[in-house]
Amino acid sequence: MLWNLKPQARAFRYVGHKDVVTSVQFSPLGNLLASASRDRTVRLWIPDKKGKSSEFRAHTAPVRSVDFSSDGQFLVTASEDKSIKVWNMFRQRFLYSLYRHTHWVRCAKFSPDGRLIVSCSEDKTIKIWDTTNKQCVNNLSDSVGFANFVDFNPNGTCIASAGSDHSVRIWDIRVNKLLQHYQVHSCGVNSISFHPSGNYLITASSDGTLKILDLLEGRLIYTLQGHTGPVFTVSFSRSGEQFTSGGADTQVLLWRTNFDELHCKDINKRNLKRLHFDSPPHLLDIYPRTPHTHERKLETVEINPKLEVIDLQISTPPVVDVLSFDSTTITENSGRNLPDKGEDICGYFLNPSLMSADCSAIAVKNKTEEFGDFPSESQRSIPLAVTDALEHIMEQLNVLTQTVSILEQRLTLTEDKLKDCLENQHKLISVVQQKS
Repeated sequence: MLWNLKPQARAFRYVGHKDVVTSVQFSPLGNLLASASRDRTVRLWIPDKKGKSSEFRAHTAPVRSVDFSSDGQFLVTASEDKSIKVWNMFRQRFLYSLYRHTHWVRCAKFSPDGRLIVSCSEDKTIKIWDTTNKQCVNNLSDSVGFANFVDFNPNGTCIASAGSDHSVRIWDIRVNKLLQHYQVHSCGVNSISFHPSGNYLITASSDGTLKILDLLEGRLIYTLQGHTGPVFTVSFSRSGEQFTSGGADTQVLLWRTNFDELHCKDINKRNLKRLHFDSPPHLLDIYPRTPHTHERKLETVEINPKLEVIDLQISTPPVVDVLSFDSTTITENSGRNLPDKGEDICGYFLNPSLMSADCSAIAVKNKTEEFGDFPSESQRSIPLAVTDALEHIMEQLNVLTQTVSILEQRLTLTEDKLKDCLENQHKLISVVQQKS
């Protein structure tokens, strides 16, 4: 559901998935919307009235999470098939998979600079991956419960996890140290969201409450009661002035904060300043200890909007069904080439920030016009048969590339095993020689 609150509240319902939708996220520019579903697919939508979507098929089990990189170039997906997959948004193709979890992967998120991915699984581990060498560089485990949700703080130095054991943990990934541990909920924690300043964290739990934590003082400051059942998700706006929560009571609540409002452009500049390849990740920013904006309170504040806030929900909100049409399926072994200049850019769901000036101009022009048909064979500079043959060759090359990648991984594993065997043999020989 895509809600338009101004000038009159109404919703657009995008129909295309064949099972429960588990995760949605806007791209950084807001020109794309990604969704994950239990139907084992990921869809990429253009958020307008036309309902055009692109379908990604690579997972073999329900997909639990989608997340865009901060520059909008990549998408990471997590699935119950125990894998994490990364997709290129510019060329609409599968890039690589990450395999180390031994149970369902519930969530995967990019770091603000895009260099790392953090994931959590029902195998009771949180893993941090390097997107450059595609290796797991850190492993955080918990013997009590597993994490339902995990995310980086705005400057990428820490991660927070929402645990099934009712706990919230903050880890410093630079020193691999548990910084804070909160036990403020009476049921499992389903979702968390950092305020853009990084000083506050909001949590959503199955106990029906939202909690706001002051990370600088290390304490609970607000308890919010508005839902009548488990709260499944919560998220701050880009400026931090508002946040939304959704629960099992079929309600989406919009909240306004009393924190200092931050301009989203300033936040983006601060969080993206380490995108250059020369700069080391997560070492330039030290977690800030800024002055606390609130007066010190001895007790937490409990807020129940049902007693103080007027419910603005109308009994029959207007809902417009938008059916997905002209969708394109992208699989793990297929990809898409860049369109010709004369073709519809929007149909390929390209990120405008990644286009050339000519392509950007075409995209802006097409945005104000109806989608036209693709050029006919007589208008093409290359015959249609040749184009189809080239696309088939590209698909076969992609299959070969994936096969070579798998063989390289197997060779690496074999080399590691041989190395271990040689080391063990050397130790045995040394022991035998010492005894003799």
